[in-house]
Amino acid sequence: MDMNSGLAVRLAQPDDPIRDDEREVLPRPAVLAMPRQRLTHVKTRGFGAQTPEASESIPDTSPVDIVRRRVIFFGSTLALLALAMATPVGIALQDGFTALTAAGVLVLSVLLLALSAWFVNAVIGLSVLVTGKGRDPVCLDGPTPAPAGRTAMLMPIYHEDAEAAVGRLARIEGSLAALGAQRNFDLFVLSDSRRDEVAEAEWIAFSALREAAECPVYYRRRAENHERKVGNLADWVRRFGSAYEYMVVLDADSSMSGATLLKLVDAMERHPGVGLIQTTPTIVGGSTLFSRVSQFAVKLYGRVAGAGLAWWCGSEATYWGHNAIIRTEAFASSAGLPKLKGRKPFGGHVMSHDVIEAALLRRNGWAVHIAADLPDSSEETPPSLADFMVRERRWAQGNLQHLALITAPGLHWISRIQFIMGAMAYLASPLWLISVIVGLAMELQSPTDWDSFLYVLTPKLSPFLWGSALCGALLLGPKIMGLGLVLSRRAERRAFGGAAMLLKNAAIEAAVSAVTAPVLMARNSRTVFEVLIGRDSGWAPQRREAEAMSASEGVRQHKWELGVGLTLATALVFRPDLSLVFAPIIAPMLLTGPISALLSDPRLGERLRKHALLMTPEELPQHATVPPRAEPHTPWSLPTAEPAPVIRLVAS
Repeated sequence: MDMNSGLAVRLAQPDDPIRDDEREVLPRPAVLAMPRQRLTHVKTRGFGAQTPEASESIPDTSPVDIVRRRVIFFGSTLALLALAMATPVGIALQDGFTALTAAGVLVLSVLLLALSAWFVNAVIGLSVLVTGKGRDPVCLDGPTPAPAGRTAMLMPIYHEDAEAAVGRLARIEGSLAALGAQRNFDLFVLSDSRRDEVAEAEWIAFSALREAAECPVYYRRRAENHERKVGNLADWVRRFGSAYEYMVVLDADSSMSGATLLKLVDAMERHPGVGLIQTTPTIVGGSTLFSRVSQFAVKLYGRVAGAGLAWWCGSEATYWGHNAIIRTEAFASSAGLPKLKGRKPFGGHVMSHDVIEAALLRRNGWAVHIAADLPDSSEETPPSLADFMVRERRWAQGNLQHLALITAPGLHWISRIQFIMGAMAYLASPLWLISVIVGLAMELQSPTDWDSFLYVLTPKLSPFLWGSALCGALLLGPKIMGLGLVLSRRAERRAFGGAAMLLKNAAIEAAVSAVTAPVLMARNSRTVFEVLIGRDSGWAPQRREAEAMSASEGVRQHKWELGVGLTLATALVFRPDLSLVFAPIIAPMLLTGPISALLSDPRLGERLRKHALLMTPEELPQHATVPPRAEPHTPWSLPTAEPAPVIRLVAS
């Protein structure tokens, strides 16, 4: 196939300076205006400026029905919170309400509010999955007609393993080609990489894909990576957006099947009021204990949460920044991000852009949906606890930045709730740490009581212990729901290796989650503090390949968590009878070095795989959804030719 057809050689222009010897492998320009939105001004341009119109563009989701669902969700959340707080408040009143007790109860109530919301969301999701009622009908079951419009597949990359990233894009291309949809999808590799050797690897991988692919494939490397990923995507929209009805945004570790992509395009074509449809990606490719546990947990429990979100969010759903289809014109007219006033981290360029883009789309009248039951959408996760924390640091700053936008005019109130929920994902950690410190301080006011050494097994409980037990129950509940759902379905139970294997794997996942939760609590508490004092996270590339670390290296990576554990353990010198009570929280932090080393060891991950532990259905050959290409020269086998001049920086 001649991939040069339709390409334009772009020479220097006054408004877009490029040296004469530089070239891009890109389609002809198709300019589309994408103005920056003002958060102090309400825009109503676009389809369905009124909220009900966008909602009514989807069958069975009338405004009245959505209001009823939200009354159920928020009412149940508040009711569960009141029920959960009744016992701690009662115990506090009985023991005497001091200032310390009041502070502890206040912190506990905020923490339990967030956990109650996610618990109720899981209950709703389980009900939807069991009964089949209340599913978001934006994507239909059954055959999918051929798409009428053109869709761009966009993969922004920044200092990635080029062969692996382009290889994922190649598998997507192969799946589309197998369905005969290659003429409806164009693939773009949008590089922000700074190092020339990385760019050369990108060009080699791109050239191999372009040579074998049936879909048109393009490559661009920006001269200046202003505004990070969001700037890269905005540049593409402004230069080429009017040629494509839809764009699918991918991360470098994303994968989607052709069948899922066709269903997404079909949904957009049937519902002209929909601006964005977000899939619920699972995790694949885990090679360490940490990544395999994450992979297993998301596959087993994630769809329960996704179904719940889709049920009560309706057309005011959210966006996670990848594995989603977007109406290009809607995005261009609605989602140009402003530069926030003030200094970093709350000012400057928007970091966690996705939730804000969804809110701006909705503000402009476009519906945003979650397709919770669409399969074959996946991503990868960091291979180690330390790498996961690096990513969490960046996400935390972005989510906390949203707190300054809660009062922006014109936003739907559900969008504001989503800003708060995103921030609470990280604020929950310092709240938990504060509750631990307050609980320990309350206990230190009483003398040592060795009769309470087995405190957890006795009826004598403090507000702190009740609160900790309730938090644990609310966290564990959604996992039990997801496990119970699979156990109740024979085909799914067998796909996970049978009931016995499923229960064994769920126990491993629960154990790993239990030992990593206090470590993440300590690190995220520090992260929130750093953000609040103005420390920026920067833009470090994500490490995706597993590398074993020693226990000493683990200690070096987690000195902060070890320090928090030692501080709490030192306080127990004054109440050694409470050691069993606080051991589940303190012990993992004291052992964080060897724990992190164990979780990051790819050899352990391989042994688990050999023993069929933590396996997901996708890892079984009969469940593969993206067929390999039949050509002897596959798109991801790299040629030995020298890289062409296209790897040179191209002006943005």
